[in-house]
Amino acid sequence: MSEESDSLRTSPSAASLSENELPPPPEPPGYVCSLTEELVTKAREELQEKPEWRLRDVQALRDMVRKEYPNLSTSLDDAFLLRFLRARKFDYDRALQLLVNYHTCRRSWPEVFNNLKPSALKDVLASGFLTVLPHTDPRGCHVLCIRPDRWIPSNYPITENIRAIYLTLEKLIQSEETQVNGIVILADYKGVSLSKASHFGPFIAKKVIGILQDGFPIRIKAVHIVNEPRIFKGIFAIIKPFLKEKIANRFFLHGSDLTSLHTNLPRSILPKEYGGTAGELDTATWNAVLLASEDDFVKEFCQPVPACDSILGQALLPEGLTADAQCDDSMRAVKSQLYSCY
Repeated sequence: MSEESDSLRTSPSAASLSENELPPPPEPPGYVCSLTEELVTKAREELQEKPEWRLRDVQALRDMVRKEYPNLSTSLDDAFLLRFLRARKFDYDRALQLLVNYHTCRRSWPEVFNNLKPSALKDVLASGFLTVLPHTDPRGCHVLCIRPDRWIPSNYPITENIRAIYLTLEKLIQSEETQVNGIVILADYKGVSLSKASHFGPFIAKKVIGILQDGFPIRIKAVHIVNEPRIFKGIFAIIKPFLKEKIANRFFLHGSDLTSLHTNLPRSILPKEYGGTAGELDTATWNAVLLASEDDFVKEFCQPVPACDSILGQALLPEGLTADAQCDDSMRAVKSQLYSCY
């Protein structure tokens, strides 16, 4: 890491420690790094993570939370705070804002976050709407596979799909490897109709994208869209205005050209449904992983919110998550955009 970027790490004690040439503090027994040497090097190069100062950085973020948001009901464990530091390349201020956004998003959308546990989503999981492929890509990214055509709107609302996606992200981000490598999304839009697409209006789009970009500590390295019908142009027209340029540039539309997909995701990690050699698409294994984590999710998402958490008001919501977005969610306007694709 360059001297310039070192200076941007806003630790109150970094300069004095350097001048006095004191050794870095020993890591307490509460945290044990599970990263391989290769990933430690990758985290140093890409995320500005210095193993010798890792716990100092965590303590700095912990102190900031206690000082600036003393009533914020959040875990302050080393491993938990590291997720936010890694997601913001160890910039203390940005990591703190991400942590606050993370909790604010959860308070602002009760339809998604109340009673969020795997057993409450058995219908979504059984539908095959999403899964995580068993093999990572060459960069070590887990591949989250989403199939909107498996959703039948008359069975349950679209927010149930969003709940299942969020559960999956929460489970994935527990891994330090995922915190460093990030994830890839593979979305198969085969068979998505106009009536189904119209459920994903601007209000939903703003909220979902606001969470993924500014309210969750995960690195999305690529989004691969396959089998998209003409209607997807309308869907993307709804999504694109809310995407940051960096994320927008990571969207790849392949259509039915699986050869194009294979230049990004090798056939060896893909199921045969996508021209791969890794067998048939398996959804049962990932469902079992989520269901086995029921107790963890109950502890995290099914407890009463402390009254003092009201400090997290609308003013702290990241862009795209404000309540006035509701006024944009006109079904007539959405269908107009979608019809224009025909």
